[in-house]
Amino acid sequence: MPAMAARSLVLFSSASLGLGRASSRLAVSSSSSSSGLLPRAALAFRGRSSFAATAVVMGKAGTADAEADAGMDAVQRRLMFEDECILVDEQDNVVGHESKYNCHLMEKIDSGHALHRAFSVFLFNSKYELLLQQRSTTKVTFPLVWTNTCCSHPLYRESELVEENCEGVRNAAQRKLFDELGIQAEDLPVDQFIPLGKMLYKAPSDGKWGEHELDYLLFMVRDVKLNPNPEEVSDVKYVNRDELKQLLKKADAGEGGIKLSPWFRLVVDNFLMGWWDHVEQGTLKEAADMKTIHKL
Repeated sequence: MPAMAARSLVLFSSASLGLGRASSRLAVSSSSSSSGLLPRAALAFRGRSSFAATAVVMGKAGTADAEADAGMDAVQRRLMFEDECILVDEQDNVVGHESKYNCHLMEKIDSGHALHRAFSVFLFNSKYELLLQQRSTTKVTFPLVWTNTCCSHPLYRESELVEENCEGVRNAAQRKLFDELGIQAEDLPVDQFIPLGKMLYKAPSDGKWGEHELDYLLFMVRDVKLNPNPEEVSDVKYVNRDELKQLLKKADAGEGGIKLSPWFRLVVDNFLMGWWDHVEQGTLKEAADMKTIHKL
């Protein structure tokens, strides 16, 4: 990733809406190394927030759940209890909604009541390098694993339930790329996300948490400015195909403690290299198949 000129630190604060919570953010940028990594110093202090456990419990999860997970990072706890995921059946029909907390409990997943809609973004720069992120240490599921650019969920809200042309999922992707990587919405036009396919998968994270998702795979080629949020992202780097293959080898060998998210590995093993050809040739839309749901 081209080196970025060091910029000064900017401190600002704002009052948030809803419950009247106050939040502050220290946005930091720094130069990156030729390896494509943003130094951890560049990630510090951005998006820090503090919330009382009882103030964030919403939806169907109750105070007992919050107390049981009192050690959970405050920001992750807020997201787990406030965010309502879209429940779907295996044909991707909407059947309801549920808290992010409940959607990621293995007991709910194993009972068959937690399949929810998700998305995975694969963002390439003009050199056709793929942007990867390492999930933050405070993530409830799969902390510190390396994965594709951004992975999250459309929420049960009007703007993210729109199904025509996958508009709701695209809106959610634009929102979350700002939340996690600080990429401004104007740098990620919604209509330039290219949905290539859907996959349905299940993956345990540990004894308590896991994933059961119907995942929309979104691609885009775009040069962007990054300002990663350390509450969500521990590290980032761009990789070409050979560098990705080396990362896979290290993960397979357990070298350096490198781990990959299960959904990213499924995409890599089943689709990515063929789709990368279309990235380089400018023919991504020709590869799209949104009718098939790949059960992996």
